[in-house]
Amino acid sequence: MTSNMDTTNWFDNWNPEVLYKDDVTGCDDCSETSPIPKSGVICGPILRLINMDFEEKTYEGSILMIVRGSNSAPKMTYQLGPSLPSGDEDIEISEASFEYKLIRKDDLQGDDIWFYRYEIRLPMSKHEQMVKYSVNGAMEPHYRFFIPSFTQNSNVISYSCNGFSLSVDTSKFKGSLWYDVLKKHQYIHYHAILGGGDQIYSDNIKLHAPNFKDWLDTKDPIKKYNTRTTEETKEQIREFYLEHYLNWYGYGHWYGSTPKSKTTQKCFVKSLACIPAINIWDDHDIIDGYGSYNDSFMKTENFVTVGRMAYRYYMIFQHHVSASKQDGDDFAYLKSKQWILGNEKGSAYIGERSHSIFSWLGPKMAMLGLDCRTERKLHEILSGRSYSLIWERVENEVKNLTGGHLLVMLGIPIAYPRLVWLEWLFTSKLLAPIKYLSKKGIFASGFVNEFNGDVELLDDLNDHWCARHHKKERNYLVMKLQDIGAKYGVRITILSGDVHLASVGRFRAKTHRHHLIMSEEKEKENASIIEQPTKDVRLMFNIIASAIVNTPPPDAMATLLQKRCRLHHFDAETDEDALPIFTKEVDGTHKRKDSCFMNKRNWSDIIPVENVLNNAQLSKDLGIKVGDIVIPGVITKQQKLETLENDDQCNSYPITSGGLFTSIHVERDAKQPDSQTVRYSLPIPELEITREKLSHAGIKHLNIL
Repeated sequence: MTSNMDTTNWFDNWNPEVLYKDDVTGCDDCSETSPIPKSGVICGPILRLINMDFEEKTYEGSILMIVRGSNSAPKMTYQLGPSLPSGDEDIEISEASFEYKLIRKDDLQGDDIWFYRYEIRLPMSKHEQMVKYSVNGAMEPHYRFFIPSFTQNSNVISYSCNGFSLSVDTSKFKGSLWYDVLKKHQYIHYHAILGGGDQIYSDNIKLHAPNFKDWLDTKDPIKKYNTRTTEETKEQIREFYLEHYLNWYGYGHWYGSTPKSKTTQKCFVKSLACIPAINIWDDHDIIDGYGSYNDSFMKTENFVTVGRMAYRYYMIFQHHVSASKQDGDDFAYLKSKQWILGNEKGSAYIGERSHSIFSWLGPKMAMLGLDCRTERKLHEILSGRSYSLIWERVENEVKNLTGGHLLVMLGIPIAYPRLVWLEWLFTSKLLAPIKYLSKKGIFASGFVNEFNGDVELLDDLNDHWCARHHKKERNYLVMKLQDIGAKYGVRITILSGDVHLASVGRFRAKTHRHHLIMSEEKEKENASIIEQPTKDVRLMFNIIASAIVNTPPPDAMATLLQKRCRLHHFDAETDEDALPIFTKEVDGTHKRKDSCFMNKRNWSDIIPVENVLNNAQLSKDLGIKVGDIVIPGVITKQQKLETLENDDQCNSYPITSGGLFTSIHVERDAKQPDSQTVRYSLPIPELEITREKLSHAGIKHLNIL
């Protein structure tokens, strides 16, 4: 219905720097006591984006609300109107209520817990719209979100590693990058958050599920591998994940293994209520390294139970569906066009089908989120059958995306330095004596993990796409993405996290081939690759943004990665490297030797160039225009080039009308509560040509799945 209400304050000044500066609490005053109340609304609102249908001009999403005690669903009403003043005196505002469904009833410490999913289904307009909503009559300043127009591609955020490792001294981090997100959201209007995995750190199950902890501490391998899961253990594991999600998604509350390992991320909770999310998951959403241990350990009953309970609450809190085979009859999620359900047999350990995601983010922008954890095994990430189902769906969708962009979410980077020598070292029999002494607690405590006794860092290496176990599958995936992008004229950009630092990996057409006699045709082709990236069908960037909360690795790790960052020949026609985007420190003066890797906390956004130019604040900040040639990094007048210079690494890219503008926002100083960041930016040009078939001659280590 249309309202005649007073619209004087519709375009109110929502200012996070005023409203939420006190929510950047740091960690010194965080309590170890759970803040979950005994009754009433205990978690939510949590927004989720399902899809934008640009043919039907319909926006779909959902809101999760969780109540403790009585079965009384909160009343949620909304007002829908323009997001910005248009000059018209009359502003039309519509009002209505969100319909809801009870999707699950649970219990926590003897109390009933009720999960309600509210349906968002709204018309899209010729202008961007703002939705303000209320919960039981209360309309908080951050209870709002933005819907792009039916001709507009979305502004999106990409992030990962949203939590601390167990023993981190969190008192060293006074700021919150979620505060930075809210400050920028005030004028950029982010339409979606793309969660790239580790949205929650669940490793503290080792501390708070007593029976599970005792099992992990078992030294006798025969007893450990043959332990049956009791109902008491199962209940402890279930209750841990439920309470852990309620603490984190409801209050930003977490504490780890030491008195200084605790945090309250209130601005994260505010962000959940004002920017709809699309998520995939990774190991810390379950437990560190899940899926990358040997098969016999992964099949132990207690570890299987951990995977299944983590899956249950991941689907409920991060996707708003009760999708487990054991969870009742909430089958509405199966009807959603968003899902690409994997192998019908389900995963080897969790026992459920993988849930990959395809959603439209604009008429010329879409995203594919690959579920690379549900089916994961030491030697396989996704089954051949699941890949077939994914490619069938993707090709059917992207045939309508020519000249546009497909964002592919992978939890773990796929264009990243190889560390095979470390894998070899950590699995060498030469380390057997040290591993034995570490297991017994005699020497090098913490050198091996408490799971299967492997070297602690080995599961992280085994997780990587470039690990020896996954190299063939990794090359197959890159090849398929290149083929699909070239065939349909779609620029593919990969979004990853996991590694706790920022980087930009790159695949591009190979240049400067060392022929004895260079033909004129080859010379023209090489020049075209450098000067016209819009015609490079092999160009794919891997934007790596990690971590938004967790502590970054030391400088020595960035230096090691920089030394391992070599030019690789993916095949005879494709080169692979990393982009030197971090040439200057965050202070803007010091040059960095480790120019491809930034070991500070960070997050990224991806904004269509058209939206940048139409945003007064962004246009002023960035000062770019279509036709500018830009060196990736901190965008300054000195970094804009009027003409392309001879650049063997092809480190300059044009601002194009159909392109994207991506930035990695790097924290200036973790000790300052104002949470300021520096923007390192990269233009991503659209693809202007198609090519029916690409050659992949010379590719090594390939599985044809």
